[in-house]
Amino acid sequence: MPKEQNDPPRRRLNASERLALIAASVRRFVNQYGRKAQRGIEPNDRRYDRKVERAVKRMKPDQLDKLLRDDEA
Repeated sequence: MPKEQNDPPRRRLNASERLALIAASVRRFVNQYGRKAQRGIEPNDRRYDRKVERAVKRMKPDQLDKLLRDDEA
């Protein structure tokens, strides 16, 4: 998509916004990955992001825990 002359420059995300996006994608991945098939009703046919899967597998356990429990107080 070509950039128009009047378009404002894209705003970069700050650290907290970036962390929130990463946490949301990891939570979505975990929900889709861990979903059980309902026997006789529907298969587990949800697709999940393979890039997020690789990133989650490479994460340290404490970092993953922090992302998943970010909103808990």
